[in-house]
Amino acid sequence: MADVEVFLDAAPGETRGVAFRDGRAETLILHREDDRPEYRLGARLVGRVARLAPGLHGAFVDLGCGEPFGFLPLGKADRPTEGAKLELEITAEPRERKGPVLRRLGEASGEPRLLAPGPDVEAILRALYPDMPIETGAAAIRAATEAQDEALAGGVVVSEVGLDLAIQRTRALIAVDIDYAPVAGRDSRKGREAVNREGLRQTARLLGLTGWGGLAAVDLAGVGLHPESTLNMARQAFAGTQGVAVGPLSRFGLLQLSLPWGRTPADERLAGPGAAERAALHRLRLALATDRATPRFTLHCSPASEMILSPWAAELGPRAHIRPDAAPGEFHIKEG
Repeated sequence: MADVEVFLDAAPGETRGVAFRDGRAETLILHREDDRPEYRLGARLVGRVARLAPGLHGAFVDLGCGEPFGFLPLGKADRPTEGAKLELEITAEPRERKGPVLRRLGEASGEPRLLAPGPDVEAILRALYPDMPIETGAAAIRAATEAQDEALAGGVVVSEVGLDLAIQRTRALIAVDIDYAPVAGRDSRKGREAVNREGLRQTARLLGLTGWGGLAAVDLAGVGLHPESTLNMARQAFAGTQGVAVGPLSRFGLLQLSLPWGRTPADERLAGPGAAERAALHRLRLALATDRATPRFTLHCSPASEMILSPWAAELGPRAHIRPDAAPGEFHIKEG
């Protein structure tokens, strides 16, 4: 049975939900207090059709919070008029410069507005991992930071089977490269099969962790792979991923996958404004949580960072202090 650990880290301005399976992060959920609730996955809203987009087989919908408008895919017989009021659900959060994706629930009336917010981080964790205990405190801070680091790492190495996996998202697709470093004493054919199996499993985990969707091209180790056994291997690896489609395997060992979008990709959330300040804040929180005897910790930063950090640090209590006496981009935590 898999060993699953679930963590909830509620920080000033941000809540992070994380789950690990067999010691590796597989889920990372980030909600921030300045997020638009109208854009959160699972939210229900009333929207107004702003304009039809026949070339995209859809419509852009005003959700009452400005642009970017939401996008509603339309079937052949589904042709709402411009100005129509619809009840909608968010099925995919914004990414890059694109607005959220919508699902039509029915007709509506009144001005565009939020009817019900999407589930919060704790509710999502409890739905994904029912009956599992949720850890908080210092352990959750460490787990969330580790999950964030792995979501940005761009790959994973599993030395036991000789796997070196690289994963990268481009504008067009997700590229996955599974490399095999032969292990001494292991049959090469069986070694490639083992590394492809583990590589597909790690690919499924990393795609879930990052929140990436769309078309993925997986360059498997070796050529002349058996198509049916390889496709079965991929289906098993992605068995827990809803909406995934496993495509054909080329004679060059390239496997295609299609995955639905859901939450805003983790790399977009983590690379936004204030990312360095948030990382420093979590380090300060961890120091406060693990050393309760020290009466005061001071985070030294630049004046520009101090403006961002001060409101958050004020929520940590009297033991947390900010001092704007460091160079830009530098953060140092000291006692006293």
